[in-house]
Amino acid sequence: MSKTITTRLPDEYVNGLKEIEKKENLDTSSVVRRLLAFAIAEWKKNYAIEQYKSGEFSFGQTAKFAGISVWDLPLLLKQKGIHLNYDLEELKNDLKTIKWKEKR
Repeated sequence: MSKTITTRLPDEYVNGLKEIEKKENLDTSSVVRRLLAFAIAEWKKNYAIEQYKSGEFSFGQTAKFAGISVWDLPLLLKQKGIHLNYDLEELKNDLKTIKWKEKR
């Protein structure tokens, strides 16, 4: 389902949209949708990372909210200069889980 949204934009934004339209050979609506999709995805990543840093989100919750895999999250955290909140107890639990799964 889609919804029409009307908004006023400064000339700077309109000129930027026109530039992208020409370079990408797209109409205005397509450009706006692409940019919004990108901006929303970036916002979700940044929000999830902030929640992770404050301890509100676990590692898995962070990846899920950010819309990325748990395998990609460490790289994203590294790019942002954030250390993993991963202690020895969590490592022991993960190793037990891996050993249990290997026995199956």
